[in-house]
Amino acid sequence: MPAELIPMNLLGRTNHPVSKICFGTSSLGDMLGTYGYGVDEGRARDTIRAIFSGPVNFLDTSRIYGFGRSEERIGDIIRERGGLPKGFVVSTKLDRDPDTNRFDAVQARRSLEESLKALGLEHIDVLHLHDPEHADSLESTVGPRGALPELFRIKEEGLVKAVGLAAGSVEIMMPLLREWDFDVLITHNRFTLTNRNADAMIDFARSRGIAVLNAAPYAGGVLAKGSTAYPRYVYQEASEAALDPVRRIEAICARHDVPPGAAALQFSMRDERIMSTICGVSKPERVEQTIEWARWPIPETMWEELASLPFSTDDPEANRQYDAG
Repeated sequence: MPAELIPMNLLGRTNHPVSKICFGTSSLGDMLGTYGYGVDEGRARDTIRAIFSGPVNFLDTSRIYGFGRSEERIGDIIRERGGLPKGFVVSTKLDRDPDTNRFDAVQARRSLEESLKALGLEHIDVLHLHDPEHADSLESTVGPRGALPELFRIKEEGLVKAVGLAAGSVEIMMPLLREWDFDVLITHNRFTLTNRNADAMIDFARSRGIAVLNAAPYAGGVLAKGSTAYPRYVYQEASEAALDPVRRIEAICARHDVPPGAAALQFSMRDERIMSTICGVSKPERVEQTIEWARWPIPETMWEELASLPFSTDDPEANRQYDAG
């Protein structure tokens, strides 16, 4: 698919062009506890090769994904290629100590150094503070000796071009977004066909000139793989009640001969507030399929039917049993 068929946006204040699709690589770290399936090294490497060979120029990872495996596998392919493709943008995240959950300035610096080494890069394009809600102490994470002020010092040193906040709970994110001058934010699972928990936060970010990256448009995979084949919702085994909204979406899509994954992806992509939509992929075929879904013709009548469906504004991960592996 020609690159010009993938729309581009300027990444907030960096003015760097990024595709409206960004590939997420958490599952490429072999995160069985999160996704319920593993991804071996060969399949992960082939998927990364497919990403770098395609028209999307944006990739997101994290130090904690697979406890380093995601970044290491990406770095191996970067070295195999002799460097990143021209114009490619890499986003990664500072993470807490996985053993102690400590997230102070020392740990933030260690996380960055480990990321640079694993990826084989001298600097990072976009660096986020990741999941402060899972740290041993939110107060110490954002306090004077915490990871958050260290993130901004890292930017001042020129090691990153843009700094962001990538977290789950909107209640935790909003005070930080008000108090700190972030360039970017990542919200996940909270602006989808089934849930709008992050809607007001996205409005706020837009008003502040913060670039919004919307991750997990498939609600953890079910809107891409189907409620029968993958009966999980936001990384948990799903009840019938949780699957009912998904099945309503599937029924509308079936009447219009549109893959639910295409509708879920384009729901995010067509929102002008969203700079780029982060789509997780776990095998090479999913890379090509994502591009196909982004181009799939969807009639306005179908969007009207989808808009008539009820959606939740509750935190979809309120009862999630978190597993970093």
